[in-house]
Amino acid sequence: MCLAVPGRVVRWIDRDPTFAQAEVEFDGVRRTCHMACVADAQEGDYVIVHAGVAISRLDEAQARRTLEDLARLGELDESQELSS
Repeated sequence: MCLAVPGRVVRWIDRDPTFAQAEVEFDGVRRTCHMACVADAQEGDYVIVHAGVAISRLDEAQARRTLEDLARLGELDESQELSS
């Protein structure tokens, strides 16, 4: 299964249309991501990232809902491990 995760664009590194890169933050962890698919994203915007590539933009409310859902799934996994 593939998973794409929302992250917040912290700063642009390179705005070249083909090789665009930005620093994106995921729950306090920052990674450099390829941004050519979302070259119009601004610092502070949320993007969906899969395998190091930002593939789309989304609004903050949608990003927060997705992150909350992922956190709940993590809690379910932990409770299943404890009951095994």
